Amino acid sequence: MVENKRAAKRGKGRPNADKNGVGRDALIKAAIELLQELPPSQVTASAIARRAGGDPALVRYYFGNRERLLLEVAQQIGRGNALESPTEGEPEDLLAEFIHATFRFTRSAHNMQRLMIEELDCTQSPELRESVRDWNRGPVDFYQQVKRLDTEDRLTDYDPLFLHLAVVGISDFFVTGRPLIELLLPEGADMEQLAKDYEAFVKRLLLDGLRTR
Repeated sequence: MVENKRAAKRGKGRPNADKNGVGRDALIKAAIELLQELPPSQVTASAIARRAGGDPALVRYYFGNRERLLLEVAQQIGRGNALESPTEGEPEDLLAEFIHATFRFTRSAHNMQRLMIEELDCTQSPELRESVRDWNRGPVDFYQQVKRLDTEDRLTDYDPLFLHLAVVGISDFFVTGRPLIELLLPEGADMEQLAKDYEAFVKRLLLDGLRTR
């Protein structure tokens, strides 16, 4: 009788995850893995919990809802790839470094840009929208700071927002458009090497276009 009361009490609070050791980090790791494999709409709370080996109620317990879990995933990956706004350095080198960081983020988080767009499109949470806005301001501020450091006018007068959108779109399509890319390549092509070559091409394309003549 005592055990039954304890089980009932536990059911109203924290899900019993001790046996499988499923906590916040395990759920975040599972969500990241699934976002590498599936479109965001299929990365449900149940799918995340199943991959982590726990109860779907854990998503609600640790994060409140699926939206907040996925935002935490995006922020965690973003922090791991983020570059601080520069205070010094050569403008072209800084741009090249940040373009590389964007490509690295896209490769480490397949479907992440698509995730944020889909979540923003359907969310009713002002807090979530503001969090995503703040998180995405980082790259725009970085590009703006590079302009301030360009005291010798080596670069054209670009719009930081437009540059951010261009780099994100160019890097993201290489991931989301992979079925089309593979269709255009010889069978057995080395996609990892192709990704490196594509990034190098994009760097040259953008930097050559931004240099003053």
